[in-house]
Formats: sequence, structure tokens, C-alpha cells
Amino acid sequence: MQATVASYDAATRSGVLLLDDGTELTFPARAFDASGLRLLRLGQRLRVETDAAGEVVRVTFPTMA
Repeated sequence: MQATVASYDAATRSGVLLLDDGTELTFPARAFDASGLRLLRLGQRLRVETDAAGEVVRVTFPTMA
């Protein structure tokens, strides 16, 4: 699925994403660390990977595999 960055804290490497239906989805530092990204900006579109429980495990750019 895809989402938009609503907030990102570079100190904690975690933040909040907005799904297209307006639902907020938080992501932990481990999901950011798994991405290989260096930073995020507000409004940026991301691809979101979740586990079976719905927890975010990885965020990447939509064009990354």
C-alpha cells in the first residue's frame, strides 16, 4: 500500500503516515532503518510494508523494490 508522510522525527527515526482514506499509521525506527533511506520529508509518498498484525515493518519510495 502507499501513504503520505504526515510527520517524521529524525531524532527518533519514526513518524506518522496518512493512508489514502485518511487513516493515520505510525511507523517505528526499525521500519525506517529497514528502508535504507536517509531522511523523509512531509508530503512525500511512500510504499508501506506491514506484517500479519498490521505493524509497519518497512517504508520505501514507491519506485524501490
